[in-house]
Formats: sequence, C-alpha cells, structure tokens
Amino acid sequence: MGLFSSLFGGGKKKKVSKATVETRGVHMPDLNLPIDEKFTIHFKKNGGKFLYCDSFKEVSEALRNIVEENQWKNSPFFIMDERLEQKFSKEDISFTQQANNSEIFFTTCEHLIAQNGSILVCSNQLKERKLNELPENVIVFATTSQLVENIGEGLKAIKKKYKQGIPANITTLKHFQATNENADDFLTYGSSSKHLYLLLLEDL
Repeated sequence: MGLFSSLFGGGKKKKVSKATVETRGVHMPDLNLPIDEKFTIHFKKNGGKFLYCDSFKEVSEALRNIVEENQWKNSPFFIMDERLEQKFSKEDISFTQQANNSEIFFTTCEHLIAQNGSILVCSNQLKERKLNELPENVIVFATTSQLVENIGEGLKAIKKKYKQGIPANITTLKHFQATNENADDFLTYGSSSKHLYLLLLEDL
C-alpha cells in the first residue's frame, strides 16, 4: 500500500494538505486518491489512531505500547472472537468475555471503509450487542486487504464471503475521539463514540 509505506516504512513521507482535509465535507465528492490514503484521511478526521505494522511482531509491539500508554496492564481485554485470544496468547494481557469486567474491547472487523474512514463490523464481532453496550475503549486488529472503497463494496464482499447466511447486526464504527479537525462536526447521531486504536497489518 503506497501511502502506508511512505508514512511508516521510511523514505520520503507523503503529505496531504491540511486545508484539503478541513475544507471537504461529508457530502462532497470523494478525493481522487488511492484507497489507502483516502481511508487514512477520513479515519484520522474521525479521531481514530492507527498503527501500521509490517509484521505480526510489530503488531505485538504496538499492542504493548498501547497497553503501557494507557496503563491497561491490569485491565482484561473484552473479546467476543476467541480466535483473537489464541492469536495473542503470548502477549502479557488477560482476556474476558464479560463486558462489564473490562474497559477495553478487542476485536477484528469485516472491512475498512475508505469513503468515510469507518470500520465495518457485524455479528461475527459484536454478537447481538449494540455499540453503546461496549467498553469506551476499542482496539481493532485488521489487515490492509480488508480495505474497500465504500460500504456498498463492503456489504457485497460480506455477502460473497458468507454464502451460507449473511451475518446480522451489520454496522460501522465511525465516531471516535474529537480532534481539532472534526470538533465542529463531531456528531454521533445516537451512536456511541469510542476511543479507538487500529492495529493495521500489511498483508498485500
């Protein structure tokens, strides 16, 4: 992915004008940019924090840094996907399946939506829970191959992937911490805002 390599892989950094980000509204046409760059702009405008990783070793290191930064060493991670517990079993973190015992929700996702910087999830990640029933802090583990242009493309991919039955409870995580860029239009429209980290693993 071109932008991620430029931003996090060394070499000459690629910059996007702050004015370009600030002057574009939700209903304006998409920027004519690569899908990874478009996602980055909108995701950061939503207030999300992401850490790009070239390897799973870097993912582990980033996760440890998040735990240390937020002093979560003694806080269990709430998970609903048991595969995450297996994948991160060597990390010095504990897991729980009781949301009221945790201040951190650790999850995967279905897709990353470039058009608005949101994260597409469904019952595979949430079961039957609503967003406002989840802990305020969310850590999402995803890969670059999960990037899609828009929600329609993401839904089409879900339909193709789950031919035996489309999962229920499909929704997006979009509203994160307010930033200087989104402070004026930080509207949740009844959804629950989350303090969100994205651990993004390069797999293309």
